Amino acid sequence: MAFYCDEPSHTFGEYLLIPGYTPADCIPANVSLKTPIVKFQKGEESSLSINIPLVSAVMQAVSNDTLAIALAQEGGLSFIYASQSIENQSEMVRRVKAHKAGFVTSDSNIKPDQSLSDVVDLKERTGHSTVAVTDDGGPHGKLLGIITSRDFRADMTDLRGAVRDYMTSFKDLIRGQDGVSLSEANDLIWEHKLNSLPVIDKEGNLVSMVFRKDYASHQEHPLELLDDKKRYLVGAGLNTRDYLERVSALLAAGADVFCLDSSEGFTEWQRRALADIHGAFGSQVRVGAGNVVDRDGFLFLAEAGADFVKVGIGGGSICITREQKGIGRGQATAVIEVAKARNEYFAKTGIYIPICSDGGIVLDYHITLALAMGADFVMLGRYFARFDESPSNKLMVNSSYVKEYWGEGSNRARNWQRYDFSGEKAFVFEEGVDSYVPYAGTLRDNTAETLSKIRHTVCNCGVLSISELQEKAKLTLVSQASIAEGSYHDVTVKNTSARTYNV
Repeated sequence: MAFYCDEPSHTFGEYLLIPGYTPADCIPANVSLKTPIVKFQKGEESSLSINIPLVSAVMQAVSNDTLAIALAQEGGLSFIYASQSIENQSEMVRRVKAHKAGFVTSDSNIKPDQSLSDVVDLKERTGHSTVAVTDDGGPHGKLLGIITSRDFRADMTDLRGAVRDYMTSFKDLIRGQDGVSLSEANDLIWEHKLNSLPVIDKEGNLVSMVFRKDYASHQEHPLELLDDKKRYLVGAGLNTRDYLERVSALLAAGADVFCLDSSEGFTEWQRRALADIHGAFGSQVRVGAGNVVDRDGFLFLAEAGADFVKVGIGGGSICITREQKGIGRGQATAVIEVAKARNEYFAKTGIYIPICSDGGIVLDYHITLALAMGADFVMLGRYFARFDESPSNKLMVNSSYVKEYWGEGSNRARNWQRYDFSGEKAFVFEEGVDSYVPYAGTLRDNTAETLSKIRHTVCNCGVLSISELQEKAKLTLVSQASIAEGSYHDVTVKNTSARTYNV
């Protein structure tokens, strides 16, 4: 006989947090939202943590290199989408790792005998105005000089002229030697009023560049997520088809963590993928898996070697898996059960496996609810799709700006590697829709507001960290009448700008 759950499953919208005692030091400025993202042993720290509990979804309409950089600057992490060629995905990862606030491998290089028109073309292609002149035109050739937009005026100079006649030559450059610290490099930049500092080795070969703007960026983004080489951290999605080839290329590009991208993770395909990846590349390669919605699914992936487990089926705004296949569970109930299983597994094995709540977030406070229920971080698609930095088009529809947003299970995504099991590169039916979301501006402005709400709510619960929130939070189910009571009612609203924004 089939098994029946005793209780209906619930969504985040059916819960509220009950305030706890707030001591004097419990203020938003003291709240830490740092959270582990991969598993670790009891008594140890996770080898990879994020500074805010937000990661972007493995989706074409959400996670490219532009959004990954913007989110890493705020302390979160992106998973570059996998429904593209290995070469394209690797190049996106490579661009994120190169766009670091520190020692940058020069991506704008030219030979001395090339023309100024080549400099102009290179600047338009890379968007960078500082060009290193090397003997071979490569990023690590012998440094001969630097040419910038200040060395010639494109509208008044014969662009057929040679670069060597306009560049600042090597002998006139302020340089750093390989091994110089970032602090020392920035001191040289400020002392000599430079915009950039080339760093060379003993033979005079270009090693890297340090830019003044990156120092300013670091000051502006105190929570930015950096690796030990001061490069931005970035994740990458995987399918269960070409994962060995894809992981090899993505590791070479610099990917820090991976996520198996599937609408349902309680499968033999994910077990095999985890075993194959860790067998081929070692346990230090970190791979999350999912999605699951119950204890059995979590324990399966935990035993299979998942470094984190993603929770949620059918709760995304563009997902129609429940409607099409009748598979899924209310997101709040799913997170609560999986978190309980995670805690029991930790008590039994001493291994803590972070869980990620994926889907079901409609309002900002739902993020805090997910964390209180046991999620270590949340994965967001629609939330990030609204911003300037997402890769989709910004359009005017019905006199309002919107951005395009489509699911990985839609025909538009053509992500047959994620959904198709017939062996044919075609969809039999869709599990996602093609839609619009209201345009919302920059990622930084919106995440600042969201994180402020989370920090204030955490303080209302009388705690200062996510782990404390998970331990001490009190939650209550609410009725439909309670939900209606919680919004404005029985008034005529003059200005709706202060209302909670529907994310």
